[in-house]
Amino acid sequence: MTMPSQATTQGGGRSNAMAAFAAVTVLFFAWGFITSLIDPLVAAVKGIFTLSDAEAQLSASAFFIAYGLMSFPAAALIARFHSVPSILTALSTMVVGCLVMLAAANLAIYPLVLAGLFILASGITILQVAANPLAAALGDPKRSHFRLTFSQTFNSFGTFLGPLIGAHLFLEGVEVKEGTVVTEAVRTQALAGIDSAYFWICGLIVALLLFFWVSRRIVNEAVPPAPIGERAGIGELIREAFSSRWALIGGLAIFLYVGAEVAIGTQMALFLNSDAIWGQSDAAFGTFGWIMGNDGVPGVSLQEAGKAVALYWGGAMVGRAIGSVMLARFSASKMLATFTAIAALLCLYVVLVGGVTAGFVALSIGLFNSIMFPVIFTLTLERSTARAEATSGLLCTAIVGGAVIPYFIGLLSGSVGYAAALILPAACYVLLCVFAIAAGRAPARQASAGVTVH
Repeated sequence: MTMPSQATTQGGGRSNAMAAFAAVTVLFFAWGFITSLIDPLVAAVKGIFTLSDAEAQLSASAFFIAYGLMSFPAAALIARFHSVPSILTALSTMVVGCLVMLAAANLAIYPLVLAGLFILASGITILQVAANPLAAALGDPKRSHFRLTFSQTFNSFGTFLGPLIGAHLFLEGVEVKEGTVVTEAVRTQALAGIDSAYFWICGLIVALLLFFWVSRRIVNEAVPPAPIGERAGIGELIREAFSSRWALIGGLAIFLYVGAEVAIGTQMALFLNSDAIWGQSDAAFGTFGWIMGNDGVPGVSLQEAGKAVALYWGGAMVGRAIGSVMLARFSASKMLATFTAIAALLCLYVVLVGGVTAGFVALSIGLFNSIMFPVIFTLTLERSTARAEATSGLLCTAIVGGAVIPYFIGLLSGSVGYAAALILPAACYVLLCVFAIAAGRAPARQASAGVTVH
């Protein structure tokens, strides 16, 4: 019998690793897409269930609170059971979350929507902690940075597509302005759109689950488990993280950044649809008609506004590509200070000036959000006295800001209006600018490790 040559074996190994890497990249796309579906979903449930702004924002809170509760357990799970079992657990959890969302859409029960989003996000939290190092490890070590950046680009592409498809499925005919009524036919159609979206997402996740089960040996060979003696328990990770001043400061910065970004994104469709911005104007169609569509009715409908939210996340995608080039030439702390200061000024423009131009200005905030998460992450890792795993666990936990600040901006917009409510994210960006200046003055203690990109 002829034995396969070493070259053939290596070639098969490379093919297997490439197939596994392609599946991991789909994971990045999937969780970006699912996360950005929250934006049109907030607007949809407000109309479907006749909710206040704050009640509708509970959808974002239910999703992002999972990061606060699950990040450290996810790190401990991965340390104990390794990448593949953790990914299988994450995907199984996400399937359960999708099934709960399907039940919520068919039974029209809002608390069930919140439960489904929390379960779904719990799986995504585990997935994020496991998939980043896996993407870097599947292939030639010299090209690990390229692979991780490539996967993260697909994550950004998912966040761009989510609002477009979500607005198309969830918001047709839905209106939430005072005095408007969502008819039973429109309500049924919106719920059917939610059902359809999470049905197909469930199918995608099941396919990925089966792939990783079949390919578990290939992935395990690419990323062998850490020696048992090097694994830290959840209690040890938490104690170490909270003993570091810079880990705590960085955690607060992540809390503020994610809270501001999510609060703006989840309010954006309602903001653009309001009469004070684009609700009674056709000005946006001249620039963005190609992505918003135009139903022929004067003013921007909620569905058209929901599609425009993709430009907010698209700006972050473009900004990440440009920012990565700029970060190779300029100081990370100075770049962060500049971007946060500009974002704060853009928010203040919306608050103080308002009007049609404020819609364009608000969408451009996404461009300056682009580098904030990875730069805050790496600046913190470089200055933290805790080990990278402990610091990363605390920083991922701080993503819970996406559950807290959107709820408060919902309360604020209900009393002072959508434009004035941006004073809250403006304050967050000012504090982030202070963080960037302080980090620039503090010496780095260690080289930064790989980061998890939100």
